[in-house]
Amino acid sequence: MLKIAIIGVGTVGSSVANILKKNKEIITARAGVELVPTIGVVNDLTKKRNVSIDLTDDINKVLEDDSIDIIVELMGGIEKPYEIVKKALAKKKAVVTANKALLAYHRYELEEFAQDIPFEYEAAVAGGIPIINALREGLTANNITSIQGIMNGTCNYMLTKMINEGVKYDDILKEAQDLGYAEADPTFDVGGFDAAHKLLILGSIAYGIDAKPEDILIEGIQNITSYDIEFAKEFNYSIKLLGIAKRDKNNIELRVHPAFVPKEAMIAKVDGVMNGISVIGDKVGETMYYGPGAGGDATASAVIANLVDIARRGKGSPMLGFEEDYGEKLSLLSKDEIRTKYYLRLEVADKTGVLAKISTILGNCGISIEKMLQKPIGNEKANLLLATHTSTEKDILKAIAEFEKTKVVTQKPAMIRIEA
Repeated sequence: MLKIAIIGVGTVGSSVANILKKNKEIITARAGVELVPTIGVVNDLTKKRNVSIDLTDDINKVLEDDSIDIIVELMGGIEKPYEIVKKALAKKKAVVTANKALLAYHRYELEEFAQDIPFEYEAAVAGGIPIINALREGLTANNITSIQGIMNGTCNYMLTKMINEGVKYDDILKEAQDLGYAEADPTFDVGGFDAAHKLLILGSIAYGIDAKPEDILIEGIQNITSYDIEFAKEFNYSIKLLGIAKRDKNNIELRVHPAFVPKEAMIAKVDGVMNGISVIGDKVGETMYYGPGAGGDATASAVIANLVDIARRGKGSPMLGFEEDYGEKLSLLSKDEIRTKYYLRLEVADKTGVLAKISTILGNCGISIEKMLQKPIGNEKANLLLATHTSTEKDILKAIAEFEKTKVVTQKPAMIRIEA
């Protein structure tokens, strides 16, 4: 028998406790030992919770209890859970977490603390999708060429509605909040930060790259408009908030942002609140992982899968997938050096000579136009919607700065990257 303490008995914590009890027979058969949810740690003991385990508000009662074998950390946050998890590992207790923010900032320190003590975190990325084990175990024979992931169901739900039903951003954000998909302050989701935390974890497993959220490009979906969606439909694109990791020789790109994706791509077919992650390996080619990225039972399913793994093995496997340094030194590519195609939305004066001036600015920055639409918007103005050939982030930002200086462009330019 392995005794389990759950720190944070909210939606996911309650599901973990209840599934362990309800599905005890099948879980025990698979684990080879009974997994017993023994106690939960909460902040407010007066709050009613749908669980049948003992509750406490004293974390030390759990950490100092030598009979507790595994700590499940579901409290959220960064520094406080970091200290708690370190103390648990110091007590030789195995740890399972779903805390992506904790891992985005402290995964390498925790790997060092854990050593041979089991530390698992499948639920931290894409909820019920087993992407962590796929990268750490199923694809170990491959050099990972790239990862493209829809890792935030809130953004995917909103973009799907905006594209398929023409719903405006503000309206669909309110609907997502009413349905419980988005928080009252939705910045963490719609700003791309949630997806960025997950991408950083995958980047460490795929490439051994140590980066923090502040080191990578992160943009959200707040500025997507009907004009952008019209352009996407005209040229057979979908718009997705993507977490992207790419390897080019010894350089690794890590970025999160909205992107135009060809409609025929597998990742473009992932709609609604679902998550999808495409991984390309040099030997296996493209593999696709699809499923629910959040929700109590789906996330709890991944937590319990980790508990079963720990019960079977009895010792930790490499937390980030590397038994030892394999020699290659990979570096995080500078944001300025990112190369891709770009879409620009420029509000301009609707008069002769404007397009020539726009083309001159782009040409001076080494950028050429691949596609273009012009949409009149009244008051002698128009939106120029442009797609470029492959360029660098540095050059496109230089062009945008030049547009902002000229009186021809009357509003701040909008830019979206194109992943062809």
